[in-house]
Amino acid sequence: MAKRDYYEVLGVSKSASEADIKKAYRKLAIKYHPDKNPDDKQAEEKFKEAAEAYEVLSDAQKKSRYDQFGHAGVDGMGGGSGFGGGGMSMDDIFENFGDIFGGAFGFGGSRGGSRRRNRGANIRIKVALTLEEIAKGVTKKIKVNKNVSCSPCNGSGAEGVGFSTCSTCRGTGVVTKVMNTMLGQMQTQTTCGACGGQGQTIQDKCKSCFGDGVMRGEEQIEIQIPAGVQQGMQLSVSGKGNAGPRDGIAGDLLVLIEEKPHETLTRDGENVYYDLHLNFADAVLGVSKEIPTISGKAKIKIAPGTQAGKILRLKSKGLPRLNSYGSSSGTGDLLVTVNIWTPQTLSSDEKKALEKFRSSENFKPDPSSKEKSFFSRMREYFTE
Repeated sequence: MAKRDYYEVLGVSKSASEADIKKAYRKLAIKYHPDKNPDDKQAEEKFKEAAEAYEVLSDAQKKSRYDQFGHAGVDGMGGGSGFGGGGMSMDDIFENFGDIFGGAFGFGGSRGGSRRRNRGANIRIKVALTLEEIAKGVTKKIKVNKNVSCSPCNGSGAEGVGFSTCSTCRGTGVVTKVMNTMLGQMQTQTTCGACGGQGQTIQDKCKSCFGDGVMRGEEQIEIQIPAGVQQGMQLSVSGKGNAGPRDGIAGDLLVLIEEKPHETLTRDGENVYYDLHLNFADAVLGVSKEIPTISGKAKIKIAPGTQAGKILRLKSKGLPRLNSYGSSSGTGDLLVTVNIWTPQTLSSDEKKALEKFRSSENFKPDPSSKEKSFFSRMREYFTE
């Protein structure tokens, strides 16, 4: 099922301010909050959808990529930009955006004051793609060195039971302070410094990870890259970054797209360019030429009398065009620019033959020729 536009989800315009986006999300989050809609799967999905939209639109970098590339710019190629399609759980949402709810639903918006879960750091990698891979989309298997959950303690950081309730916060993970002010009593909540918001303290630390719950390891990650991505685009694979300490939430794997230079073709957006070099005789008499394309070879006919700078267009021989939802919406063209190669050395017989043609009327440039300049043809192409 195709994702809805994030602006539509939150009910705001593209010009909405950061405050307006936050206000719109808070309204929806409270409306569809699980505590307010128990056992309502539809409300839960709307709650997650709103969180996914806010996660992107509240981040200036992600919002910019979304405005430019749509869902393809922020989606995790089979995951999500952090939520949908197997992304963050409800606990993840409360962990990241619990402060949005204020005190409406207990401790910082969490359900029943559940303990704080630490989040692992994101990992950024670069993936270099050929034009052929970009044209069709590709699945890459990448080995990533990162923090993984400790196997002996299952990421808890403790051996055996190994935990006791934090005596400072009594298991809530937060410390409440009441202050007397001119306006009356004010209550504030802060993360418990004794247990780091965990609500529990470790009695017996794991000897493998020394209580961290994570250790260095390697994971092979499958990354699905959609067709039509561009140089500099960053995609996100949710939950494939560093594991979070003590059974925490894993960070994301951020994938920066790089393009490998093609031997003969040049890319500009969804269009691809090729420089065809002809000798003088072929340009005058016409010729059939085989040229490279992204998918193989193609034959084109050069009409007699073709001028230097002429642009030939092979429709739909370029790259897929991404729409605002990250799927293909057509294909660009292959533009072939004709260049006439002038020989620099000639034999005496070749010189004599050309001398005969020099004075011929057919070899004199015609100022009134209707042959358009290279720039005129380019303007026409891009305004079609």
